[in-house]
Amino acid sequence: MKKITLCLMTVFLSLTFVPAQLKAGTDPIPTSMSVVKIIKSAKANALLIRLDGINAMDKSTMTSSEKKQLRKEVRSIKNQLGEIGGGVYISVGALIIIILLLIILL
Repeated sequence: MKKITLCLMTVFLSLTFVPAQLKAGTDPIPTSMSVVKIIKSAKANALLIRLDGINAMDKSTMTSSEKKQLRKEVRSIKNQLGEIGGGVYISVGALIIIILLLIILL
């Protein structure tokens, strides 16, 4: 009896995952998130172009106050690029716990 229930459970579980795999091959449906990513990347490209322009400037003829303004602008641009990039940061402790869970479960 236990063998039959185990077999039935595995069959049902395998059948539940099949439709998800079949959907993975279809064309993606555009959403509003893709528009947001394009806008963010366009903004990031504009900021990167500005950074390249600042790096290409001849700073030898500038006064110290102008150089200070450029440094502040570069810092703000780098902060904005960091905010646009986002990212997920994982602490060392969380990483160790994740690795241990993977080792135990697999």
